Amino acid sequence: MSSAVGFLDITIAIALVALAIGQIMCVVRLLIGPTSADRILALDTLVINALGIIVVLGISKGFKIYFEVSLLVAMLGFVSTVALTRFILRGDIIE
Repeated sequence: MSSAVGFLDITIAIALVALAIGQIMCVVRLLIGPTSADRILALDTLVINALGIIVVLGISKGFKIYFEVSLLVAMLGFVSTVALTRFILRGDIIE
């Protein structure tokens, strides 16, 4: 049984490292992105990576509230991506 717990800890650590590397790469794309579409995509990917980090932390800590928080972050990320895209394309968010 103890080997299964060790395997889960190693898997969680690898997942967190991979998600952190993804976050760093998205921040780089956000800073040097040549177009606004690259920056919007980087922000959306930052939200997705943040969701992954929240879910992995929820698995490691064992609290169910992390999964509800991830749903809220997903909804806010989707709405903010759509709003920013509409603002860049049309110059106005609400018609």
